[in-house]
Amino acid sequence: MELFTPEEIVRELDQYIIGQNEAKRSVAVALRNRYRRSRLDDKVREEITPKNIIMKGPTGVGKTEIARRLAKLVKAPFVKVEATKFTEVGYVGRDVESMVRDLVEAAIRLVKEERYEELKPRATQAAVQRLVKAILPIRKELSPDVPEAQLSELISEELMDGKLDEMQIEIEVSEPQKPVQMMQTGQGAEINLGDFFKQFGNKNRKKRKLYVKDAMRMLILEESDKLIDNDSVSAEALRRAEQEGIIFIDEIDKIAGSSMGSSRGGPDVSREGVQRDILPIVEGCTVTTKYGSIRTDFILFIAAGAFHISEVKDLIPELQGRFPVVVTLDSLTKEDFVRILTEPSNALLKMYSALLKVDGVDLKFTKDAIEKIAELASFENTNSENIGARRLHSLIEALLSDVSFEANGEEREVIVDLAYVEAHLGRELVDLDLKRYII
Repeated sequence: MELFTPEEIVRELDQYIIGQNEAKRSVAVALRNRYRRSRLDDKVREEITPKNIIMKGPTGVGKTEIARRLAKLVKAPFVKVEATKFTEVGYVGRDVESMVRDLVEAAIRLVKEERYEELKPRATQAAVQRLVKAILPIRKELSPDVPEAQLSELISEELMDGKLDEMQIEIEVSEPQKPVQMMQTGQGAEINLGDFFKQFGNKNRKKRKLYVKDAMRMLILEESDKLIDNDSVSAEALRRAEQEGIIFIDEIDKIAGSSMGSSRGGPDVSREGVQRDILPIVEGCTVTTKYGSIRTDFILFIAAGAFHISEVKDLIPELQGRFPVVVTLDSLTKEDFVRILTEPSNALLKMYSALLKVDGVDLKFTKDAIEKIAELASFENTNSENIGARRLHSLIEALLSDVSFEANGEEREVIVDLAYVEAHLGRELVDLDLKRYII
């Protein structure tokens, strides 16, 4: 796990998420506590479990982004699930244990990517040797008097320099394994039938005509698969999922009972059933996966919901007790929208400018145009559905639809000023102006 202090974690999150300091501080402390726990002796470590978090706030204010960026920051296994996708035991639908299996799959991908990176030099060398063998007969026909050893060395150098990337060759490669449906066992574990039959030598190889750059990529992956120790990957992935994994449960409010005084019959019974099924996962249990068993005691659970109709107190008491930290995220203001458009590393205006730059458009926004877009976003969220920062995406799409359509590679400058905004977002501006005269 990467070592960050809470202040450093918040600074990193500030690069992508505007405001919401309380939520950032809470997740930063939760993450730092994991590092603190890892430094304790085994006996004490077993007694310390994560302080799970509920983030309460409207859509589009950064709940999911905080959790996702947190996981990327420390390279921890992360999975996002929606509470509404799960059904009570005995009903058709996803069972709650699948979220833990999804986390293990995420951990497998993470560890494999790291191992592939470590093995890349060796895998690349092996891939080059295979490509040299494929290209050598072609070169030998063109240069029959040059010794094979010299030709091989020359081809190898050209491959490494990328000089043969656009050359087409015929080479034998492994066909991608087709997805095979998982089979459930009686204990809830899953068996991948594709992996099962693979053990019996089904190599599924085929000769294909490919560009050298594509063949190189496929062969490096193939050679990496030969070098990788899958048992070691599984063991490390299970350890990381168990000790460092983060499960983000979105829309937790949708499975809470209503605080409006509805009866406990009908749909509420099913909602409570899902809560009771989630409870043992959060409390700590053992889940069987195709890679082995995993304890959920030390997984960090972050739940989120708008809680427009229900409240956190409408969750069953046992589940509330397993989420001791509750933070409220604020609705976004006009000033927040101005900052979201311009400040983060992935600011919306920066992304659109980069996209259109590909087609030769030099896109520039004036300060008054940005202010007007932010004002419109705030107005729309207040007077219709509050979708937070997602409102900016729809406004920018409408604003730049003509430029995006007309961009064809010709170099030109487009300045988005107040007049441009007024011309392209007329309907929204009319609504905003009318609102000012309504008392």
